[in-house]
Amino acid sequence: MSTNSLFDAAKNGVDISALKGHINANFEQILEELKALVAIPSIAWESFDPQNLEKSAEAVAELAKNAGMESVEILREPAENGAMGAPAVVARRKAAPGKPTVLLYAHHDVQPPGNAEDWNTPVFEATQVGDRLFGRGAADDKAGIMVHLAALRAVLDLVSDFGVGVTYFFEGEEEAGSPSFRNFLEAHQDKLAADVIVVADSSNWAVGTPALTSSLRGMCAAEITVRSLKHAVHSGMFGGPVLDSPLLAAKLISTFHNEDGSVAVKGLVASDSAEVDFDEAQFRNDSGVLDSFELAGTGKITDRLWNKPALSVIGMDIPNVDQSSNTLIPQTRFKVSMRLAPGQDPVKALQALEEHVNGVDLRGAQVDFKATEAGNAYKANLDASANDTARWALEQAWGVVPVNMGLGGSIPFIADLLEVFPQAQILVTGVEDPDSRAHSANESLHLGDFKHAIEAEALLLARINAEGL
Repeated sequence: MSTNSLFDAAKNGVDISALKGHINANFEQILEELKALVAIPSIAWESFDPQNLEKSAEAVAELAKNAGMESVEILREPAENGAMGAPAVVARRKAAPGKPTVLLYAHHDVQPPGNAEDWNTPVFEATQVGDRLFGRGAADDKAGIMVHLAALRAVLDLVSDFGVGVTYFFEGEEEAGSPSFRNFLEAHQDKLAADVIVVADSSNWAVGTPALTSSLRGMCAAEITVRSLKHAVHSGMFGGPVLDSPLLAAKLISTFHNEDGSVAVKGLVASDSAEVDFDEAQFRNDSGVLDSFELAGTGKITDRLWNKPALSVIGMDIPNVDQSSNTLIPQTRFKVSMRLAPGQDPVKALQALEEHVNGVDLRGAQVDFKATEAGNAYKANLDASANDTARWALEQAWGVVPVNMGLGGSIPFIADLLEVFPQAQILVTGVEDPDSRAHSANESLHLGDFKHAIEAEALLLARINAEGL
């Protein structure tokens, strides 16, 4: 038998054609389950109703119970500041003697919706338009949960001697920075220990072309406050000798980048090591950048995304135009987010940013710098045996050779997984594509790639069951 069509039955594998047929036959049910999860606005930010996280965890736990798991729990642990973390679902199916255990990770919390008027469909009502499913969480990351659930259900239906241990770990606060993640790992290390960890929270190279994520940028964030006045005053009475804080904040922000658009903060790690590159026209289309806009930075687009730092202002406290008055604003607070190249210590990056901020002449205005977040980058071990098995599974599912690709985004908790489970092989997979618009309005999931992702994970589990690691 050729592995191009059948997985060797003599090794108790699975018929690839039968597997694809099984998933196709159950795909409408899988979609309905995903739509039900999307309908729950499970946002782990303090300004949103926490009861929705509870509802989401309960819904995910119920799905896990119906996926052949022997135990299902909803667990919480405190964060470093003492606040109780969001509910996480941990479900387990123990390994048969001599079989490895695979931990399947995804998260059931989602990003805030943003402005409803920016969406073309209802935010929390999964809506199919053509070959895409729109809605907050449809791609990031409730689709990841459904890949894990549907893949195991398919394998259990088709592989009679399936003995691989499987653990589901569905976190509830990833979009809020996973504040209790490390404590959770250490408190439940015995339940989460695994030989392979699959993190389904990344992207593919393009629609129709799968990828394994070989690197992720780290990240750090800080809140910066600029104050030039003790209190607000009339702009006509005092404007001129006195500069308002928004103007001074703008001056500070203008120093963050060089003329070519590269980050001007000194001492940050950067490299030109990407082996592949994006077509610029396609990148412009996927990113939605204006035709008139000149891309920032130098070198390959992939290096600018994967191997060099990026700096963005992601929020600012300032009166909006409709509520503005002729007033000099005394204080302006804004938040800076930096993405960091692999090899960058996030603590040192924050120190470099703070030194840069303090080195800017703002005519004696007070500047407060508050670090709020720091997470390490990730670089995969491409020699791990599970990597070869995963690449095989992706190729069988999609019918094309997968790409090893970096990603500009960050999943800082992977560093915690590596520290707590140093012997585990980690695979970072995903169901997103460059047009998924995760975190943005009109987030969507490509349904063809979603189906292939389920097929690939089912094949991964089946081959690990048959051949081990």
